[in-house]
Amino acid sequence: MSKDGEKSGWKEYIWNSRTREFLGRTASSWGLILLFYVVFYIFLAGLFALTMYVMLQTLDEHKPTWQDRLSTPGMVIRPKADETYEIVYNIDKTETWDLYAQALDKFLTPYNNSVQAEKNNACTPDQYFLQEDSGDVKNNPKRSCQFNRTILEDCSGINDRYYGYQEGKPCIIIKLNRVIGMLPGNNGQAPFVTCGAKREDSDKIGEMMFFPPNGTFNLMYYPYYGKKAQVNYSQPLVAVKFLNITTNQDVNIECRINANNIPVGSERDKFAGRVSFKLRINTN
Repeated sequence: MSKDGEKSGWKEYIWNSRTREFLGRTASSWGLILLFYVVFYIFLAGLFALTMYVMLQTLDEHKPTWQDRLSTPGMVIRPKADETYEIVYNIDKTETWDLYAQALDKFLTPYNNSVQAEKNNACTPDQYFLQEDSGDVKNNPKRSCQFNRTILEDCSGINDRYYGYQEGKPCIIIKLNRVIGMLPGNNGQAPFVTCGAKREDSDKIGEMMFFPPNGTFNLMYYPYYGKKAQVNYSQPLVAVKFLNITTNQDVNIECRINANNIPVGSERDKFAGRVSFKLRINTN
C-alpha cells in the first residue's frame, strides 16, 4: 500500500491534474521563470557584445596593441630535418643529402630575383627602411625591400644546385626571427652572424665563408611592421658554407647574432640570439 502511495505521490508531483501544476509549478509560474532567464541571458550576451565591441575599437588591424618585447630574437637554420637540428649525410649516397638540397630549393624559391623584383622595392642599403604612419592616417600596405637569392652567391643554389653537399662543403641558411618594430644595430652598425664549433670540436670546423660578406643582415630590412601591414616582407638571410670540415665525426656548431643593441641570449634558451646544430659528413 505504501508503494502505491509513493507512486501516486510522484505522479501527482510530476502532473497534478487538480491544480494543473507541472513539477510543482503552474504554467504561469514556469512562464515567468522562462521569461526571467531569457531576459537575463539576453542582457549577459548584450553586455559581452558591448565589451568586445569597445575592446575591438582599441585594436589596430595591422599591428598588435600589446606584444612581448623580445630583447633577443631567436635564430633558426635551414635545412632542418627535424627538431634535433642534426644534419647528417654520406657524400657517396645521393639519397642522404639530396633531401637537404631539395629543402633549400623549396625554401629559397620565394627569393628568386624575378619574384623579388615583382613584389618588392630595390632599397637603399645600410639604412633603416622607415615607413611610419602620419597621425591617424595609416601608411598601409607598407613596402618591403628585395632580398635576391643571388646575394647568397655560392649558397644560392643557382650555380651549384646541390649547395655543396655533394662535395662535402655544405651550405646552411640562417634567419633571424621576426620581431615587429625591432631596429637591430645602433649608429649604422648592422647585425652580423658568427659561427664556431663547441669547445670540444674547435679543431674540426675548418674554414667558413659567409654570404652576404661578413654574415650581415642589412639594416634596410628593418623595421618589420607585421604580417598584415607588410604582406610581401622577405626576411633577410645569411648563408654559411663549410669548406673543409672534418669528416666522419660529429661537429657541434653554434651560430649567433652580434649587434651592439642585442643582448646575449640566456643560457636557458638555446634559440635566443643563437642556434646550435650538429653537422656530420660521412665518406664511407
